[in-house]
Amino acid sequence: MSNVSKFWPDRHQTVLAVIDVQERLVPSMDPKVYQRIKSNIEFLIKTAEELKIPVVVTEQYPKGLGHTVTELADVAGETGAIEKLSFGCCGEPNFMRRLQELGRDNILITGMEAHVCVYQTLLGLIESGYNAYLVRDAICSRGKIDYLNTLELARAAGAIVTTAETAAFQLLKVAGSAEFKVVSKLVREK
Repeated sequence: MSNVSKFWPDRHQTVLAVIDVQERLVPSMDPKVYQRIKSNIEFLIKTAEELKIPVVVTEQYPKGLGHTVTELADVAGETGAIEKLSFGCCGEPNFMRRLQELGRDNILITGMEAHVCVYQTLLGLIESGYNAYLVRDAICSRGKIDYLNTLELARAAGAIVTTAETAAFQLLKVAGSAEFKVVSKLVREK
């Protein structure tokens, strides 16, 4: 793989991970930041549906933190959210099994909290040989310093730090298709 090729995620090799966007975590987040990341996660979910990219949803200790927020809960579909106790998703065998079943190498990472579950998942994915794409406008932490530190550490670890729109248009690659029209409309509605 050339140094630049990892910056081009292939939609047929990509999975969208929605990590721990749960009811009892939301009140701890800055409301404006949370609305932005929720909007970007919704945008990525709709884009993934249009491009037939699988979505994997996780929940950290739902007994204590509640379930995925209502606005995003239906994306878990028939398989449901993967419950976990380990902060990093890769410490949960069901998460790793799901990725293996999907057989895709690129993981778009969204969710909360950036410096705990999101970051530890990113490290586990890279360590397991996956290409990790951290969607910076679709993750958050309670504190800005933790969020910024996550971005810095993610880059140092070898992750690609991107944005929701950049990722969507990279997955599309060309204009003029019906998919492009749908995604373009989603951008305008964001």
